[in-house]
Amino acid sequence: MNDQIHFYCGQGVGKSSAAIGRAVSGACKGKSVFIVRFLKGKASVEYDYLRRLEPEIKLFCFDKFDAPYRELTEEEKAEEAFHMKNGIGYARKVAATGECDILVLDEALDLVSLGVIGPEELKEVIESAGQGVSVIITGSERHEELWPYADRVTEVSTLKPTE
Repeated sequence: MNDQIHFYCGQGVGKSSAAIGRAVSGACKGKSVFIVRFLKGKASVEYDYLRRLEPEIKLFCFDKFDAPYRELTEEEKAEEAFHMKNGIGYARKVAATGECDILVLDEALDLVSLGVIGPEELKEVIESAGQGVSVIITGSERHEELWPYADRVTEVSTLKPTE
């Protein structure tokens, strides 16, 4: 199966980890990898750790605030949405120019759920991907209206959460 466009969605834990695993696997094979993170804030242990993978894996965070989006005030969310839209624009450019072989858009499906972008904006990123560019998109919500543009959709669920 062609796996050029892959969604990891669902309420379970591990969507970002799976996408990052695919990114690391690709980098091990000599592929150039860009990860664009959304909604998690710029201050996180994961972000700091992923930075160590550069230059093989380039990490981009368009968040202005340290805190995750859901913890921001309404005024901060409005400002953050502007930056997230810039991130989607950047992702569209990278996908179209083939600047990387693998493009991970971490939590981009949730940008649609939160109304930061519309599904058509994410569709534009997908459609702009040049030949040979794999796009991996994660998020909690399924957004089945985007499934026709995906080669594979993986739904992640947690059957026994920690207490």
